[in-house]
Amino acid sequence: MKKSWLALGISAALLAGCGAEETDAPKTTDENTGTAGGFPVTVTGADGNKVEIEAAPKRIVTLVPSNTEIVYELGLGEEIVGVSDNDTYPEDVQTKEKVGGMEFNVEKIISLEPDLVLAHDSAGAAAETGLQQLRDAGIDVLVINNADSIDEMYNSFELIGQATGTTAEAETEVKELKADFAELEKKAASIKDEDVKNVFFEVDPTLYTAGNGTFLNEVFELINVKNTMVDQEGWPQVTEEAVIEKNPDVILLNYGSYVENAVDGVLMREGWDNVNAVKNKEVIEVNADITSRTGPRLAEGAESIAEAVYPDVFAQ
Repeated sequence: MKKSWLALGISAALLAGCGAEETDAPKTTDENTGTAGGFPVTVTGADGNKVEIEAAPKRIVTLVPSNTEIVYELGLGEEIVGVSDNDTYPEDVQTKEKVGGMEFNVEKIISLEPDLVLAHDSAGAAAETGLQQLRDAGIDVLVINNADSIDEMYNSFELIGQATGTTAEAETEVKELKADFAELEKKAASIKDEDVKNVFFEVDPTLYTAGNGTFLNEVFELINVKNTMVDQEGWPQVTEEAVIEKNPDVILLNYGSYVENAVDGVLMREGWDNVNAVKNKEVIEVNADITSRTGPRLAEGAESIAEAVYPDVFAQ
């Protein structure tokens, strides 16, 4: 399946409760402790489980693309021995063993002899049986938080950094992301109130979208975009009538990698002729991976959304 993490969420996290309550963000030194800058270290995952990691992990398996991208960004690509079937970036992931999708292959993971498995809270209780089998096999399993906000994404970096001995690298990456987002926000401040556009972000052709309380809505606010579905919470599925009534100026979609002629499909929808975005052919495809993974490329994804909506401001 060539879907992004968020597209995966439609089949799992969204339908099974993407908006479900998350565990608390990882604690600081009170909960996640170790020797000064080293190991052993005790890290508390998003599931509340304390994981005692004796030494810097040399063989890592990641179960979702966002975790994978973070680990690579922290300079640990060589330590990764297994990734999910849905990983696409960086190119080096194609050389790694695949361990399944949302339903991961426990036997395959064990055969890779990892000393750390980075799971993800979006899988919820459905993954617990498999994760416990990994723990019973003597493998450290750390559940990374499901980031509903940009700040929670930073927490993911910090948690993975603590578990892998790359805390300094994680801090550096977070600072760089904050600077990138600040630059976008600075550009967006030049957009006049009368020029602010209403946008419908379509994450699936069955009209799942990003509502309030999501990292994408936070991106919209940052780049001065009005989210037409901000009155909805989480990742709702909305009706065609609701979109038509909201009359968005721009429709963005990020599923073109697995739906042929996705933009034309929206433009040809019956009854959408009077929607501004359709009338003005402002239906635009954006890259799924960078706009749906809460990892090191999210600022790039935010910029791509900004350029699509306000090319005169951002496409420079």
